[in-house]
Amino acid sequence: MNHFRSSISANNAGLSSSDINNLISIAREASLIGGRVLMENYGRLTSIKDKGRIGDLVTNADLAAEDVILKFLKENSPEIAIIAEESGSSNGNNLLNWCVDPLDGTTNFAHGYPFFATSIGLTWNQQPILGAIDIPYVKENYWAAPGHGAFCNNQLIKVSSCNELVNSLLVTGFAYDRVTQINNNYAEFCWLTHRTRGVRRGGAAAVDLAFVASGKLDGYWERGLAPWDLAAGIAIVDQAGGSISDYPYGEFELTKGRVLACSPGIEKVLKNELAQVKPLQGDAYGAPELQDIRS
Repeated sequence: MNHFRSSISANNAGLSSSDINNLISIAREASLIGGRVLMENYGRLTSIKDKGRIGDLVTNADLAAEDVILKFLKENSPEIAIIAEESGSSNGNNLLNWCVDPLDGTTNFAHGYPFFATSIGLTWNQQPILGAIDIPYVKENYWAAPGHGAFCNNQLIKVSSCNELVNSLLVTGFAYDRVTQINNNYAEFCWLTHRTRGVRRGGAAAVDLAFVASGKLDGYWERGLAPWDLAAGIAIVDQAGGSISDYPYGEFELTKGRVLACSPGIEKVLKNELAQVKPLQGDAYGAPELQDIRS
């Protein structure tokens, strides 16, 4: 199988080891800055707004964190364009981009549920190179770059050695359009829940990917994601020895918003299981019929 490799992205971008050292330092500091702002606002929100889709929220913490992160990135790497969740693109159409999610897991954060993160990824031509994810409530800072490997709080991390799906613990999520789309990942969730030790739904893609990279979880799949959800986490899982691809088949593409990230030992069987599942039948706005979901 062909898989995504962050080292290839770095080579294509023409980045030297010195460049990578500098850029990962910037990414780590940006993630820590964001994490500090989030904790300053945790439990003390002054604004929660709906961005137009059910469950898609923005808070004053998102905006405050993004503001300080973007200021830091522009001061320390003015030549690199930025794509941020709340403010969009800046610095033109440079092939080298920072992908910034100041608060991944906004709904969790708004409810006081401590599963959220700041995610800072660097991409070249829409391919992740390196990244940093700060999970401030649990005081874990993840980062990875080609030539370095993957780390949590400066301790080297690796994906799990799980090679049996029945022994795995997985995680997934559900896109905002799940309310109106029958093909919404519910069937896959049910199918794999009965074939593993369990499937978790954390509500923050960056955290899910960080936990796969560190071996806390054995695999993650989801669709409907944005580049800022994925860029940092993909680089970290890759540098931790994980497999990164589309599902159920195909190569990973950042702009498609679909990902399968897992221990190499379960990739093939996990892909095969996902390929068997068809959407649950029923009204997209109502409860699906719980019938056989094998295609």
